[in-house]
Amino acid sequence: MTVAVTMLEYVLHSLDASWCYDKWEQLPNDGNRYEVIDGALYMSTAPSFWHQGAILLLVQHVGLPLKERGIAIMSAAPIGLIMPGADPVQPDFMLIRTERRNIIAADGRIRGVPDLIAEVLSPSNPELDTVIKRAAYARAGVPEYWIMRTTSREILVCSHPDQALADYTEVRSFAADSELVSPTLPIRVPVATLFEDQP
Repeated sequence: MTVAVTMLEYVLHSLDASWCYDKWEQLPNDGNRYEVIDGALYMSTAPSFWHQGAILLLVQHVGLPLKERGIAIMSAAPIGLIMPGADPVQPDFMLIRTERRNIIAADGRIRGVPDLIAEVLSPSNPELDTVIKRAAYARAGVPEYWIMRTTSREILVCSHPDQALADYTEVRSFAADSELVSPTLPIRVPVATLFEDQP
């Protein structure tokens, strides 16, 4: 008999809303991801191989082409991004227009609003990306937010944040057989290339 064991991915969050960047700085570097959203601490376990593979494809097919053209610089988790109401969060992938690179502080933290954030959806905790972070990113004024759904091989592109509503006013879904065209950046990429090697 063969027994298959899969690693459980999960997210925990604090009941109190007294967390801030200074308290976050005191947390251990133990392989978990710690984020502070609206004062609550969220802890998620280390992502899977497939999750990280999707991030690398974003780097390869979105980040590097824009970097080579001098349009934007990129980063991927783990990194501290400090924005209003999100201090810090650790997005899977982000782009910053080259002319706005001054939001990268001397300590290497990003203190400002990136031009694009992408999160790879974890099936075990979708609410973190689809509800909590989506609202936080809209309130912070992130112009474009992608949610990559690896199970269905589609990407939800949210743009035009309404900070008062804490949501995006334009949302479009791009299926695996389509080409993703960014509403705010010069990005055109076949969606299928961003899900290569996914099971």
